[in-house]
Amino acid sequence: MLPATDIRQKAIALIGQLPQDKLMAVVQLLEFLAEPPQQSTVSTQEAELLEVIEHHLPEDKQTRLKTLRNRSRLGELSEAEHRELIGYEDLLEQQRVERLEALIELAKLRNIDIMCLNQQLQSKSQPSHAI
Repeated sequence: MLPATDIRQKAIALIGQLPQDKLMAVVQLLEFLAEPPQQSTVSTQEAELLEVIEHHLPEDKQTRLKTLRNRSRLGELSEAEHRELIGYEDLLEQQRVERLEALIELAKLRNIDIMCLNQQLQSKSQPSHAI
């Protein structure tokens, strides 16, 4: 690979050889390439969406939910435990809605199909037993 100064000199020489009608396109390309990347805004937004997508119940609450579900299957829940289970299920449903909304938004940002995005994310993360 050429040193940076040689590359610049070669680029300047090539620009000097271009016909006048192509110079505007080259200038536009150089202006585009010289712009600072807008990546930080997108990255911040993506990070926030990924946080929503990857959110799950803390382990102690997942354990409690599993216990309540098992006791419910056996018909052993008290009224208070039944209300607690419904509360957990409502919370999980809300988290699923928020996750889907974040998936849709992230797929739009990345300009990919939501199913492909979901598969990519699932292959990278640990499965959550509660959601």
